[in-house]
Order: sequence, then C-alpha cells, then structure tokens
Amino acid sequence: MTGLGAVFRPQLPPERLRAVVRLADASGLEELWLWEDCFREGGISAAAAALAWSDQVRVGVGLLPVPLRNVAITAMEVATLDRLFPGRAIIGVGHGVQDWMGQVGARVESPVTLLREHLDALRALLRGERLTTDGRYVKLDDVALDWPPAGPVEILAGATGPRTLRLSGAAADGTILTASTPPDGVRRARQLIDEGRESAGRTEPHKVVVYLLTATGPDAAARLRAELADEGVESVPDLGVAGDAATVAKAVQRLAEAGADTVILQPTGDEPDPEAFVRFAAEEVAEEVRTLIP
Repeated sequence: MTGLGAVFRPQLPPERLRAVVRLADASGLEELWLWEDCFREGGISAAAAALAWSDQVRVGVGLLPVPLRNVAITAMEVATLDRLFPGRAIIGVGHGVQDWMGQVGARVESPVTLLREHLDALRALLRGERLTTDGRYVKLDDVALDWPPAGPVEILAGATGPRTLRLSGAAADGTILTASTPPDGVRRARQLIDEGRESAGRTEPHKVVVYLLTATGPDAAARLRAELADEGVESVPDLGVAGDAATVAKAVQRLAEAGADTVILQPTGDEPDPEAFVRFAAEEVAEEVRTLIP
C-alpha cells in the first residue's frame, strides 16, 4: 500500500513542532517530514525532538545538504537517532540549494561528485565498516563508528536532474522527489533511477518518496495557485492539488500509479492551521487512499 505523510514546514517556528508531532502521533499519521532549509531549522535537532515527543510516527528529514556536513558527523547523528528510536528515522541527503551553499562558503565545483562520495562513505559507516578514503571531497583516515546502528539504515537521496537520479539509483536506498514533480515526472524519474540501479547491479527495492503540494479549505485553490506562481511552476500541468479528501486522494493515486511508494502532503507556506492539516492527512485522506489503493 502507498505510504502517506505530511510535512512540518520550517516557515513555522520550532516551538510549533511539539503540538504538530503529538497530533501526528495520536492521529495515526504514518510519516511526518521535516526540512533543513537555510536558514530556518536544523534537521537532526528537530528530528530528535520529534522522535522523543512521539511513540509511533516515523520522522523523515528531507533533506540534509551534504556540503554543510562532514560525513562522519552525519553518520554519528544518524546512528544515534537509529539507536535511540530504532527504525523510526528516515534520512535523506542531497546537494542543497546551491545559492544557499554559496552564502555559507560551502558551494562545491561538482555537487554530483560530492553527493556520490558522501553517500558511499555514509552508507559504509552506518554498516559498521572501518573506512579510509581519499576522494575529491570526502577524506577519511581509519574512521569507524563506536556505536553503529544495530540493523540496516536506509539513506535516501534528493534528486531532480538526470545525473542525480541515476546516482540515487546506484548509490542510495531511495529517492526523494520535490513537489515540482508531476506524475509524468515520477515515471521519468523511475526510469532514470532504474538505469542507475542496473549500472550498479542493485536489485533490492528502491523507495521513491514524492512531495505533493496540497491545499484544502474554502480558499484552497487560490492558495495553491499563489504558491505555484511563487515557485515559477504554475504552467506545469498536474502539479499540486486543492480540494477535499477525495480529491487529494485521487492525486495521491496518480502519483502512486506513476511509481511513488510514499506521498507526503506538503501544505502551502501560508497554511492557516498546520494541526488541522495533519489531522486531515492522517484521518480523512488516508481513509480515501485506502479505498482507492487496496
């Protein structure tokens, strides 16, 4: 069955997170996703708090920009989360927004090379391996985690362009697609991911997570149009959804049929009631999805 979740957007102040997390847990939401957007909220710190405030909901971080992070630190933090909250943290890594990376002096000449080196080293460290590597960007000398995860930890990669999608298929355990990805874009992404998997000889399942820009309520259509216009994608067909639970569920179904394993409902930046949005996703939309996608 297609997984379903919602985003806590970092336009909200961090002190709003606790109430949203508790509601997500109580309402049975499968996944609550957080963003490490510059210069708003830290992904790992917010995820740790969200996991501590809840008992069941899985918490995703989509995503950690690798130019900001030494891979050993990423591995330490991910391993700590997994040991504290086994199986409940979902971690995505990616290039980050290049303008933001430039603002902090972390922009690199080859983001694809950095992401590949980071993924390879991160996954090896999380498997408990002792690693020495001298890459273009990632350099480790006899590094191993004292407290690696007790079991396998999946690492997802955020991807948009063809090279990164193929890289994600080859080097990550799953892929995160932005809300600017319509159903046809999910199909194309799946093809490129599979090309990368084939080139690397990988046969295990590869999870595809897709954000779906979602608005509900009396002014839903206007808020959706405004956000698509702000993002410069208002002319792209089949992006986003505005309406009631049945309408949203049909949009989820279209993405699932295109190849999405999990759809994360992304509220507009001006969503007036984040708690109500989470309840809407967890209860109303989830019920409609269950009737459409057995």
